[in-house]
Amino acid sequence: MSLYPTLEDMKVDHLMKAQVQAESQYVVPPISAGPAIPSAPTYVPSASTSLYPSLGDYMGLELNEETIVQNMPEYALATRPSADMVLSSSNITYGPLMGMIAPLSGQSQALQKAHVTNGIRELILCKDGDGKVGVRVHAVNNGIFVCLVSQNSPAAMVGLRFGDQILSINDTCVAGYTMDQVHKLFRNASTNGIKVAVRDRPFERTVTMHKDSMGYIGFQFKNGKIIALVKHSSAARNGLLTDHQILEINGKNIVGMKDKDITTEIESGGNIITVTIIPSYIYDHMVKKMSNSLLKNLMDHSALDL
Repeated sequence: MSLYPTLEDMKVDHLMKAQVQAESQYVVPPISAGPAIPSAPTYVPSASTSLYPSLGDYMGLELNEETIVQNMPEYALATRPSADMVLSSSNITYGPLMGMIAPLSGQSQALQKAHVTNGIRELILCKDGDGKVGVRVHAVNNGIFVCLVSQNSPAAMVGLRFGDQILSINDTCVAGYTMDQVHKLFRNASTNGIKVAVRDRPFERTVTMHKDSMGYIGFQFKNGKIIALVKHSSAARNGLLTDHQILEINGKNIVGMKDKDITTEIESGGNIITVTIIPSYIYDHMVKKMSNSLLKNLMDHSALDL
């Protein structure tokens, strides 16, 4: 089963497959250099079986491609790309028919940076000069979740993100722990070699969208929260939802940013925009005990390096 980052990708992929399938019915087999020995009588169609005359025979006009190129270059026929050709300028990838996944945004670096796996990984942390790892957590449903990663901290350097679930610290399972108990585990840990098992952002998902001719993707937000969708826009077609908080734009953390700065990230993010979102009620629960100044002044806003 193929996976498509956007609804537009799926439609283009289906169109391409149908086109390739239709063209395959008219492929002329190559002519062998040696004498052909048919295993069955060769069928030669009569002229009367042709439903329409060829362009070259129509009223004596010569309308083949070579003649058009020579006499009317402005109407030259465009060469159709082959099935394994890659058009990098338009970000459309033509791959083998069975391996075709996302002809429009599958190779988008933004999508790769924002990919949410929900998988488990192990990180090795250390402490900075102040004896801190640079992370703050909050308890949600007996789980421990990252709600703040400080700029240039050890936590930021190893790739911890807002919404990551911490499963264990130095082989101590933290399920059911309070925020203070987890912070104490980090404080009492040695300076180097702190093992942290993490599940990748279980409450989050990504939505990839394409800008229209005006540069819009079709949603409105206030204080980072999606409040409205534009009908028939890429955002609406691809399943973006209101009452969700934007956490990342193209893999870059924007938690704590002003709306005008988030808009700038979208405007400068290219034609393909991938947003990472979380339900607003979960986000509000995670940050309710934190001041806005902490998010604005301390939150790491870097993007994942691929």
